[in-house]
Amino acid sequence: MAESKKAIYAAIGGNLAIAVTKFVAAAFTGSSAMLSEGIHSLVDTGNGGLLLLGIKQSQKPPDDDHPLGHGKELYFWTLIVAVLIFGVGGGVSAYEGVLHLLHPSELKNVAWSYAVLCSSMAFEGFSFYVAWKQFQASKMGRGIWQSIHASKDPTTFTVLFEDSLGRAARFACRPKRCFLVRPTWRSQL
Repeated sequence: MAESKKAIYAAIGGNLAIAVTKFVAAAFTGSSAMLSEGIHSLVDTGNGGLLLLGIKQSQKPPDDDHPLGHGKELYFWTLIVAVLIFGVGGGVSAYEGVLHLLHPSELKNVAWSYAVLCSSMAFEGFSFYVAWKQFQASKMGRGIWQSIHASKDPTTFTVLFEDSLGRAARFACRPKRCFLVRPTWRSQL
């Protein structure tokens, strides 16, 4: 479990740094979307706290109400994190996307957006690297999917998947790839 904690602490640090970066950009630009993204990153930071709580709770000794111990708590809190990532995170992102498609506005302060993208990729990259190293150490010669299936500790690959999705989304929105960033996006639909 100590190895899992290392990946979780890296994810908490990375998500907190991303949240601070987004809040700074929102303060300088007045962007409500950037403020919303900062809140989203703060929720991701809280997800790391829930994973740590799950680890702590799962290590409690058996008692009268739980004669077999509390080991399943780890899975419960990992499930809650997954629900938050996909439910809340996806819901906020979908809401913001639809809102901006229905009410498009001229882009301002694009340099701040790219600065946030680049710094987020760096912070998320560090977190991904730490989680990947922990995951690789736990594979024991098995393939990726076999390791995930055989694992009794879902926290490391939860962090790994969350970081992978974050990096993929940021990569997809590079300046030359993300057509929604360009002012002529309507003509490309």
